[in-house]
Amino acid sequence: MISTLQPKVRGLILDMDGVLWRGNEAIGDLPKVFKTIKNLGLKVTFATNNATLSAKQYQEKLGSFGVHVDAWQIINSSMASAFLLKKLFPSGGPVYVVGEDGLIDTLAEAGFYYSEDGALAVVAGLDRQVTYEKLRRATSLIRSGVLFIGTNPDKTLPVPDGFAPGAGAILGAIEISTDVKPTIAGKPYPAMLELAMQRMETTTLDTLVVGDRLDTDILGGYNAGCRTALVLSGVTKASELEKWTPKPDLITSDLESLLQ
Repeated sequence: MISTLQPKVRGLILDMDGVLWRGNEAIGDLPKVFKTIKNLGLKVTFATNNATLSAKQYQEKLGSFGVHVDAWQIINSSMASAFLLKKLFPSGGPVYVVGEDGLIDTLAEAGFYYSEDGALAVVAGLDRQVTYEKLRRATSLIRSGVLFIGTNPDKTLPVPDGFAPGAGAILGAIEISTDVKPTIAGKPYPAMLELAMQRMETTTLDTLVVGDRLDTDILGGYNAGCRTALVLSGVTKASELEKWTPKPDLITSDLESLLQ
């Protein structure tokens, strides 16, 4: 199916949740899938809005499914958040984080340490240990004028038994209590995908963005100027496509089918 696209695809930007796995369950035979990708001579990066894990942790998770990649190939919305913060505050500094260790560690690597005192920004993402007190502190800071950055707007996260609340659910709670919309670092904004193309040394003309979400992956690919492929192995149902624009360039059941 991928071979039908012209100009020829040289690089793939793959989402992970809903494309490669659901929770801790692989979608299809991943070692076989990545052997096919290698045989086709395609470059690969992984761009996920999920900011709960670091690049190293994603490497380990991919490795647990028999897929071995380099750290540079993995880009998540915590990295995009750090990139955005670095542009605004080149010297780094304190930030208040509603999120998990993957986000906190990535921000720290870029010079932004976790602190409520003197926070330059509130950075919020998926937090499976979120408490009312965390939301209260974030609300107070944002209402005092502190910048509000969200890792990504994903409303849900695919898990083996269905769907769980995503980062968007956390952002929504803070937005409602502050009347402030967050600046989003991840998809559907193009920065993450532009970074992926830079690392692969590909262009918008020969890069295919593959994901399971219309409102982040497909819209993000469109906003970045790339062609897009929707897999129906995650969040989106085929029935949702009728009223959606922009349309994906390709639609398939899963990643393995896309590569046939």
